[in-house]
Order: sequence, then structure tokens, then C-alpha cells
Amino acid sequence: MSKQNPDLVIVESPSKAKTIGKYLGPDYLVKACMGHLRDLPKSTMGVDIENDFKPEYIPMKEKSDLIKELKKAADKADVVYLATDPDREGEAISWHIQELLNLPEEKIRRVTFNEITKNVVANAIAHPRRIDRDLVDAQQGRRILDRIVGYQLSPLLWRKVRRGLSAGRVQSVATRMVVEREQEIRNFVPEEYWSLDVSLACIDKAGSFEAHYYGDAKKRTLKQKDQVQAVMDDIEGRIFTVRTIKKAEKTRTPAPPFITSTLQQEASRKLNMTPKRTMAVAQQLYEGVDVSGRGTVGLITYMRTDSIRLSEEAISAARSLIASRYGAEYRPANARRYHTKSTAQDAHEAIRPSDVALTPEAIQKDLTREQFRLYKLIWSRFVACQMESARYDTATIDTECHGHVFRSTHQNLRFAGFLAVYEEGRDDESEEKLDALPELREGEQVRHEKSMPEQHFTQPPARYTEATLVKAMEEKGVGRPSTYASIVSTIQDREYVVKKDKHLEPTALGEVVTQLMLDRFNDVIDVEFTAGMENRLDDVEAGKLSYKQVLRDFYQGFHQEMVSAEEALKNTRIKVPEEETDEICELCGRHMVVKIGRFGKFLACPGYPECKNAKPLVEHMPGRCPKCGAGMLKRKSKKGYAYYACESGSACGFMTWDVPTDQDCPACGQTMFKRSGKGRMKPFCINEACENFLPEDKRGYYRKKTAPGENGAEAEPETEQLTAKKTAAKKQAAGKTARSASAKSGAAKKPAAKKPAARRSAKKENKE
Repeated sequence: MSKQNPDLVIVESPSKAKTIGKYLGPDYLVKACMGHLRDLPKSTMGVDIENDFKPEYIPMKEKSDLIKELKKAADKADVVYLATDPDREGEAISWHIQELLNLPEEKIRRVTFNEITKNVVANAIAHPRRIDRDLVDAQQGRRILDRIVGYQLSPLLWRKVRRGLSAGRVQSVATRMVVEREQEIRNFVPEEYWSLDVSLACIDKAGSFEAHYYGDAKKRTLKQKDQVQAVMDDIEGRIFTVRTIKKAEKTRTPAPPFITSTLQQEASRKLNMTPKRTMAVAQQLYEGVDVSGRGTVGLITYMRTDSIRLSEEAISAARSLIASRYGAEYRPANARRYHTKSTAQDAHEAIRPSDVALTPEAIQKDLTREQFRLYKLIWSRFVACQMESARYDTATIDTECHGHVFRSTHQNLRFAGFLAVYEEGRDDESEEKLDALPELREGEQVRHEKSMPEQHFTQPPARYTEATLVKAMEEKGVGRPSTYASIVSTIQDREYVVKKDKHLEPTALGEVVTQLMLDRFNDVIDVEFTAGMENRLDDVEAGKLSYKQVLRDFYQGFHQEMVSAEEALKNTRIKVPEEETDEICELCGRHMVVKIGRFGKFLACPGYPECKNAKPLVEHMPGRCPKCGAGMLKRKSKKGYAYYACESGSACGFMTWDVPTDQDCPACGQTMFKRSGKGRMKPFCINEACENFLPEDKRGYYRKKTAPGENGAEAEPETEQLTAKKTAAKKQAAGKTARSASAKSGAAKKPAAKKPAARRSAKKENKE
């Protein structure tokens, strides 16, 4: 029998509420709070620094109806379970809900789910706890710290660099890392070196192989051409002797299961997904997906973690699956247990499937393409981490001629082990080619056939990708699992960093702001200082330190830097170098530059005010207009969506949402297009007269189902009646509006002069 007043369970998202609601049944009412319900105000700092950093939290205006709804439900319930996410942010949300809804301590229960499965949810409800104030204080400390930096530094940037800029405590450090890597690349001086490979042939049998110059008595690098020539002169046409042959077995162990940072890195490498998108899709998998025959199922464990620890139940399930699916030889004698590094918080397990028996292929039809690809990545990595090592047979042969040693290596995969399921991606995918070697014996002689010298130059460090930046932040202690994705996304949104061909490059604006921060706020932008601050917040979480003390210690130095910066930059305006383009000003012949105005970027002549030429910034696309043959431009609609139009404008009028490519249709010769969106799309022809023409409804876009009677579809009898009712309703509404307007015009009203003033006020607000 159901309770008269069901207990209230508050989670963060509607999808999670749907999943948990099915598990708990009618005795529980599950509602979503949609994240934070109260926060610091947007219009002011909201932190009383003089009153020991007292925060001023206010209810979010846009969530007023939701707050009322939750308050009403909480008043009726005997018990309120606060089931927000199991991290600092989730703990703080629960605390804010308790404070906002004025819930007594004896009425609330805090529950968390590392994975959303029926058993885990039931167990969590049966074993609640109190809100952890140390976790809450750690989140408060971070929030207030970031608010102080943002609200005191950003106005300075507005005044001294450019209006609309903002600064963030951790984001500024990430930008600095990208800027400094770019400076390393610019300052890099390449050094010459040479490689020397030789082709050697067996004398008394068939077979040949290549060997790489190793050195003489010890390893040696050939740095100049004359050194290479001297070696070549010594070995030309001579006989080589096989000096040593070393054969061995090499093993390769699997990578540990995913944590937040490694999941973001691997999804970037293998799936071309941004960290932000990776976390969004992982959230969907964690909160629950409708699986045929099983209902709503949470497919993975919590995705914000820095721990590689696994539960014994999960390890046992993986080992059973490995033996049954791949064979007993793929399951090691002992289970693999991974130890989390000492600096990790270790609050949750590693990221793994909630039920390893749910293979990606079994549920593929229930998942979107992105969900399937990410789930397969997580599932494969988890299964592989419990599999046997891969084993290789390796051979290393050293041959000698005239005191010069050349080395040949080869390895052959003898047993795939975990590689049968998963192989970790690499940031540098180039791998040395290892050719098969003939059967040789020590002391055997081989003949020199040819030398293959090649000049090389040392390369600068590679620019960061989103994956390698996350990896570097993790290694340096900048940010935490819950913040990596937002940091990488924010520095691009603020246009401090841009992504080109998967690599991150600083903009001129990013370099100017970073230099200003280095000159005036060295502590705020210092990597070690920021990492130390993260450690201090971890101490707050562990109950070892007060968050107010962390704020006091930080603000003392920061305030002094602010005062010094204001004084040093008095009457100073820092100019951001303008980005020069290949576009030529048709009035004066100068190269036009990119400027930023109230409505975004545009092209302008640098000769202003002598030359006042300006025009919209457009991106030229490959291909030709199918209507008139002119070039194609990428443009943006008023709502910010990209579309593609003929450069002739209204004279032609052609536009499309499909993306023009550099490929021509083999049948008609016109430019082929592809579907917009992420991933690799197959080009198609849009020429209706062509035999290769692909209709719109077959291009893969989502289309709403056409209602009866629309677009020429045959109307059903009741459709005409419905149309008549809608028309009558519209006329009735129009009549009411007219009567209402007439009534208002006849009543005593405010002076008419206030209407223009209101309009002026609205215009002023829009300008700001």
C-alpha cells in the first residue's frame, strides 16, 4: 500500500528523476531542481569582504516557479531525500536547497549514487547521511574565490584593454599555458641532425634487411653532413659482420580504467569529441537511457572522478565476461587492482559500465551515435584493464663494419591479450616501422648494398590540443575533474584561444591579457600558486582548514596587487594588435584588419580616419554556387546558425544549410555538398537534373513528421473541422484584443509622454 504523502526525492536533472522514479515506485515523489536554485547575484559581487567574506545568496529569478513547486512538495512530505550529484557541487546544491526551502535538519536525508541502478539507488535510500559541510565549504571557497577574482579583475580589463573582457582564476592559468607554449614554438631554434640507414643483403642465402646507424664504441648522433659522409666512405661496398643477436619476450600491460581527464583525452583522440561534449554525453549515460526489455538504465558510473579504484563486484563481473567471451587464456590468474595516486581525492570509483554484461552491440539500437561510441569506449577500456597482457617476440641485431655499429629491431605480436578489445590512443600517432628480419647467426657476414642518408631538424614542442591541455592541467594540478571541460571551453568562448586543425593557438587578445596578468597579477596566473590553492581547497574538503582562512590568505596579496595595478596603469590603455587579413581595401589598397564592434567582428581599413571603408567579415567556402557559378560564403543567421550563400547576394539569391565541399559531382560537374554537423559526412549532389541527385529527405537530417493535410498530404475529414475551429478561435482572440485595447484607451492612464521615455530606456539598456 502506497504512502498517503510520498517522500520527496530531489535530484538535479529530469532524466535522472525519470530513472530513479521508476526504481523507487509510488512511495516516492522524485523531482528535479535543475542544478542550483540560488547563487551569488549577477549584478554585484555578492561577497561582503569587510564582513569576513560573507556571501549573499539569492534565489534565482528564472527558477521562482520551480522553487515554489519544490517548497509545496517538501511541506507535504515527511522526509526529503537530497539526491544531487556526489561531488562538491552536488553537496552545495543540497545545502542550498535545505536553506532555501527552510527544511529542518531532522527532515532531510542526503543520499548519493555512484551509479544509477536499481540496487544502488535502493541501498542509498536505505543508508542516508547528513550533508557534509566540509564539502559544502570547499565549494563555497572556490565559488567566492572565483567571484572575487572575476568581479575585481574584469572591470580593470574593461578599462585598460577592451570592453566586455573577463578574467577567471583558473582559466587565466590555462590561457597562460597555451600562450607560453606558443612562445616556445616561436623562440625555438632548430638543430640539424642526420639519420643513416643502410640496406644489407645476406651473402649465402636469400634475404635482405635495413639497419639504422647506432654509433661506434658508444651511441653517437650524426649532426653534420660531413660526419655522415665520413661514415659512408668507411662502409661503402664493404662486408658487415653480425656482432650480436638479442631475442626476448616483451609484455605490454593494459591501461587503467578511465578517470575524467583520461576519458576526455581519449574521446578527443579517438572520437573527435570536445571535453565539454564528452561530459555532456557521459552525463546522459550516467543518468539513464531507455534500454529495450530493461526499462531506464544508468549505463556508467559517475563521470567526475580522479580515482582508478574499482569495486570487487565490478572486477569479478569483468573477469567472468572475459573468460566466457574471449577465452580463459585472456583472463589473468590474478585480478588487476589499480592504485590511485596520493594527490587524488578518490571519492568515487573509476568510470566503468554499471553492468558489463550490457555490451555496446547489444544496446546499440537504444543509443544515439554519440552515446554508443562513448559507451563502447568506456566499456572496452574497462574490460581491457582486467585482461591478460599482450606479448611480443622481439629481436635486436647489431651489425658492424669498420668500427661503425648499425642496429635492426623487430617485434612480432605473439599473443594479443587486451589488444583484442582495446588499444590506448596516442597524441603522436607516428610509430617506428619494424620490418621482419631474416634468420641470422652471430658472426655471419652480410653485404652492404646502399646507404640512405637523410637530413632532419629538431622540432619545436607541439601545440596543445584539447586532450593534451587537459593532460597538462591534470599533471600540474590546475583544476579538478569537474572543471577541466569548462576551463577548455571558456578560454575558447572568451576568444583568448582558438582551435585550428585540432590545435589550440592563443589570439592576440589572449597574449595581451596574459602579459598584463603576468606583469601585475603574477600570483593569480602562477601555475604552482593555482595548484597550491586547489590543494588548500582539498584540505577544506578534508576538514583540515577553514575556507574563510583560505580566502583571507589569498585576498591580502591579491588586494595589494589590485591597488598597485590601478596606480601603475593610471591613464594607460593597452592596445591589442589587429589581425591583418588577405582582404584588400578596394578604396586605398591596404590589407584590411579584423575589428570588434558592438555587433561582433567586422573588416575595416587600417587607414581610418583617412579611409573609412568597412564591411562584414565573411568566410569564403570551397566550391561554386549551383545557380550562377559564383563563389560561396559562410554566413550566420540572426539566431547564430551557420548557412551558406552565393557571394552575389540578392542578385542570385541561392542559400542552403548544407556545407559546400571542394569535390565536384562526377556526373554533372557541379559542386557537391555535405550535411552540416559533427563528424565525417558523405558528400552528395543537390542538382535535381543530375542522376546522382540526393533528395533532402534522404540527407540524414531530422525531420518532424508531417501532419495530415500538410505539404500536399491528403487531409482527413476531421482536419477541416479542426482548421475551422482554429480560425474561429483566432477571430475570437483578435476580438478580445481589440476590445481590451479600446477599453484601455478610454480609461484614465499614465501620461503619454512616458511612453517615449520607456522606449529610450529600453534602447539604452540594449546598448549597454
